[in-house]
Amino acid sequence: MGSLKVLVVGCGNMGTSHARAYHQLDGFDIVGLVSRGEKSRERLSKELDDAPTFSNYAEALKTTQPDVVSINTYPDTHFDYVKTALEANAHVFVEKPLALTVKEAQALVDLSIKKGRKMVVGYILRVHPTWAKFTEMAQTLGKPLVMRMNLNQQSSGEHWYTHKQLMQSMSPIVDCGVHYVDVMCSMTRSKPVSVSAIGAHLSNEVDSDMYNYGQLQVRFEDGSVGWYEAGWGPMMSETAFFIKDVIGPKGCVSISDEDKGASDDVEGHSKTGSLKLHHSELDADGHFTKKDEIISTADEPDHDGLCLLEQEYLLDAIVNDRDLTNHLNDAVNSLKIVLAADESVKTGKTVML
Repeated sequence: MGSLKVLVVGCGNMGTSHARAYHQLDGFDIVGLVSRGEKSRERLSKELDDAPTFSNYAEALKTTQPDVVSINTYPDTHFDYVKTALEANAHVFVEKPLALTVKEAQALVDLSIKKGRKMVVGYILRVHPTWAKFTEMAQTLGKPLVMRMNLNQQSSGEHWYTHKQLMQSMSPIVDCGVHYVDVMCSMTRSKPVSVSAIGAHLSNEVDSDMYNYGQLQVRFEDGSVGWYEAGWGPMMSETAFFIKDVIGPKGCVSISDEDKGASDDVEGHSKTGSLKLHHSELDADGHFTKKDEIISTADEPDHDGLCLLEQEYLLDAIVNDRDLTNHLNDAVNSLKIVLAADESVKTGKTVML
């Protein structure tokens, strides 16, 4: 098999990082960059050996006839763009979330199976070595687990503009929450049974029926519980904005947030300081029997490096015909949980799953 022709749709932060990955990997050949904004696509084209550029997705798809379409656009475009790509017999990489509704997400999964095309959803934490270790260590703590996670962003300027655009179709706990709910499900390996959530509208720049701060709480069949908090905007506090903490009967494990930088720094959202493992075992005198362990994560990949790992995963799935059933089912299930949280915010009621 020769290099796979890939059409990159969206030239923002994520599209740029994924395009760099395709450019670096021998198995891909970029045949086009699509963006409605001329500045972003021309900037990226110049960086990537003058790759062809397009302002119209349908025209680009027809002209380039790609083997793979990489969709890195706002979530409200995902369903139509993915559906069009699959119907053109292309494999698909799509940034999370897969779609805006569970029904749409499942329809895309079914279509990918019908067409015999591979579809990978961008859950970047799944390829992150530190997060894989974090999940592995959490599974040694016994049951039930208490999982505490957040990602608040004190955004301004271009970052706040992007957040306001995203909130035209979904809240922060839906957009970012799919990552962390997916991690919780991996840690517990248990079925989620209910979701509750709260939210608040903190800016007149956001539609009155949308909330830019939210927190969800999810209960699992094995007794484990988890919460996730996300807020966007210039009013958000940077105190404890990056909590990643799991507690079990045998102790706890945490991702350190040392040297995180600004809360709206995309690079910092996947960067970790270290892992800290605490053991709860006490001796006969009631003192701890083991010291806390600090595991360095200094050699972890940067954001571009993580995107490279995601595209290596896609390439392997296509070339070696990997079964992506579990990957796609997990993508639909995590979306189901965060959309239930969104429903809970709006109704004030717990949603049973």
